[in-house]
Amino acid sequence: MALALRFFTCLVLTVCIVASVDAAVSCGTVTSSLAPCANYLSKGGDVPPPCCAGVTKLNGMAQTTPDLQQACKCLQSAAKTVSGLDPSLAAGLSGKCGVSIPYPISMSTNCDNVK
Repeated sequence: MALALRFFTCLVLTVCIVASVDAAVSCGTVTSSLAPCANYLSKGGDVPPPCCAGVTKLNGMAQTTPDLQQACKCLQSAAKTVSGLDPSLAAGLSGKCGVSIPYPISMSTNCDNVK
């Protein structure tokens, strides 16, 4: 019985540790969340609702300083893959979606200074 209790306790702790590691913002999440924005970011027009849903999702996920910095770096990395990206559209995207992001969306942003 005591052995089963120890095993169960170790299992619960392992699950909690793995869950907390997965909570960080990943570049895969950033890329997939913002994929619906690619056409808008290069051609303009109306912001698609799925794009704003992705922006809102990412804003909700990135709450700690490390997560904000990681999201910033991932945004910059993802921006390099968007053909014909218009920097002014990227800079204004969060506002168009009604989301306040605590740093400018720009390739010149120093993500290590984001807090």
